[in-house]
Amino acid sequence: MKALSILVLMGGAALAQPFSAGLKAGLPLTDFLNEVQGSSTTNTNHYLFGPEVEVRLPFGLGIEFDALYRHFSYTNVIGSAENAVTSIGSSGNWEFPLVVKYRFPSKIVRPYLEAGVAWDTLQGLKNTVTSGICTIGACTGPAPAPPAATSQSTLGVVLGGGLDIHAFVIHITPELRFTRWAQQYFNLSGVLNSGKNQAEFLVGFTF
Repeated sequence: MKALSILVLMGGAALAQPFSAGLKAGLPLTDFLNEVQGSSTTNTNHYLFGPEVEVRLPFGLGIEFDALYRHFSYTNVIGSAENAVTSIGSSGNWEFPLVVKYRFPSKIVRPYLEAGVAWDTLQGLKNTVTSGICTIGACTGPAPAPPAATSQSTLGVVLGGGLDIHAFVIHITPELRFTRWAQQYFNLSGVLNSGKNQAEFLVGFTF
C-alpha cells in the first residue's frame, strides 16, 4: 500500500510539471557550405523552422527538444568554358537538438542558458557532375562520378542563451545558439567543404 501511494504521488508530480509545445524559426548565421576554389556559388536558405517541445522542471530547469529543417544547394565550375567540370547539388537538412535549460529568476523576462547535444542528418541529397571538352558547335567528354557526402548524419555539442518573454499565454524565446559538429558532411576534393561550426539566431513561440 505504501509503495502504491509513492507511485501515485510520483505520477501526480510528473503530470504537474508544465509542458509546452510550439514552433521555432530562425536564421543561420553561418553558411552550410564553404567555397574553396573554382567558380562556386552556394546557397543556404536564409531560414530554418520546425516544432519544439519543452518540459519545465523545478528550480528554473527545463528540457527542450527541437526538429529544425533547412535546405541548401551549390554549383561549382572548375576550368574554362572550353574544358570545364561542373558540380551541382542540393539537399534537405534536419537538425535535432536536445538541450537542458536554466532560467534565471524573474517575473516576465527571464534570461536563460542552455547546453546539450544535437543530431543532424541529410535528406534527399541530389548531386551531379558533368565535364566536357568543347569545340565549335559541340561539347563531348565523360561525366565523372557525382561527389558523395562522407556521411549522412553527424553529432554535435550545443551551447546557447536567450530570453524567455512571458506574454499572456505565450512564451517568446529569442536566442543565439552555437553548435560544434563532430565531422564534415562534404569535402569535395578541396572544392567545397561543409563547416563544423554553426551559429543560429532562433525565436521560439510556445504555449
